[in-house]
Amino acid sequence: MPRTDGRKRTALVLLCAAVFLDSMDLSLMGVALPAIGRDLALPDSTLQWLMSGYAVAYGGFLLLGGRIADLFGRRRTFLLSLAVFAAAGLAGGLLSEGWPLVATRVIKGIAAALTAPAALSLITTTFAEGPQRNRALGVYSLAGATGYTAGLIASGLLTEISWRLVFFLPVPVAVLVLVLAPLVLPSGARPAGAREGFDAAGAVSVTGGVLLLVFALTERNWPAGAAAVLLLGAFVAIERRRPAPLVPLEIFRSGTVAAANLAALTWACATIGWQFVAVLYLQGRLGYGPLETGLGIVPMGAAIVITANLAGRLITRWGLGRVAAAGLLVQGAGILLFLRAGEAGDYLTVLLPALVVHGIGNGLSFPSLNIAAVAGLPDEQQGLASGLVTSAVQIGAGIGVATLAAVTSLGGYPIAFLTAGAFSLVGALIALYGLRPRHPAPIP
Repeated sequence: MPRTDGRKRTALVLLCAAVFLDSMDLSLMGVALPAIGRDLALPDSTLQWLMSGYAVAYGGFLLLGGRIADLFGRRRTFLLSLAVFAAAGLAGGLLSEGWPLVATRVIKGIAAALTAPAALSLITTTFAEGPQRNRALGVYSLAGATGYTAGLIASGLLTEISWRLVFFLPVPVAVLVLVLAPLVLPSGARPAGAREGFDAAGAVSVTGGVLLLVFALTERNWPAGAAAVLLLGAFVAIERRRPAPLVPLEIFRSGTVAAANLAALTWACATIGWQFVAVLYLQGRLGYGPLETGLGIVPMGAAIVITANLAGRLITRWGLGRVAAAGLLVQGAGILLFLRAGEAGDYLTVLLPALVVHGIGNGLSFPSLNIAAVAGLPDEQQGLASGLVTSAVQIGAGIGVATLAAVTSLGGYPIAFLTAGAFSLVGALIALYGLRPRHPAPIP
């Protein structure tokens, strides 16, 4: 193997390790919250923000993070934000006061919002468009998808020992990446087309708008939602007049990019919303403990790993639209199989097949949508496009969790599973008709 290929593969592993940490931190707190509350005597309102603070900051700063990577250098942005991520995790494990603990989670969310698009744009600019990039993005998508599942499992295991280990867990991995990454990542030079200046007004309006939108969806706060709509409307007006906008609106003239982001939003509505309801169902209805819940989800993670490794080849042969649509349909089928569970679903005959089918669909659809979201764009817009699709996923997660939580309270778990399945169907239709087909190419 040529030495340059070895450097690229090592760089891919390190970038994916960081994205794995970002994704894992979204779910890592869940099982640990009761133990933290008991140990520190924290009210439920503070505990909720240990999760929401990270999610809101992560979703709100993604677009800004993507553009910062384009403007100030992707490697520089990646390394600095990952260092902040590790420092905030270390501080969180040492603190014993509620709101300072929440502050570390918010800081980690902001750092993750810079790390993720910088990592994705480093991948897309390192690997040439086509089969090579498809496989690299398949590994990237695999890291993000399995990180969330790993967080559920690790949270249960570590909380049995000490909840502080939940904060400390990402630190050594982040430090290892920080030590090795400068040796293999491409230089941090800014793309030539990204030197026109920084759109401060656009940055403030879009960051504030997305923050309020994610907050409104998470907390079901309608005044915050109205304020988010006003700020995002102001952002569009600002971007139309700026000579060097934060988000060039012509990026959405690409039907593939627009459809990929919309399909990614519905994908997250379905799968993240379903995961939220499924965990409640397993623990509240079937009586699973936190550790049993995490271990029970392992087969879904294994299915994602296997399928995501095959996704790049399937995309090369059959095209983005077909693979993404098929994945969303299979994912929806896995969700709907949960309707068989009833009041006392047997794990081996009912839950396990549903989880595996869902994982297969997840492993096909998520890489396809990530590839479509950055396909055909110039290097100077790769960070922006990466931030857009990751932001679409975060907003979709907020919509999905809020919608399915409301539906569950009104109509029970079966209606919630049907709703999540409908989200997957809508996403499949968008992917099939919105993602431009590509001619099949021979697999090297």
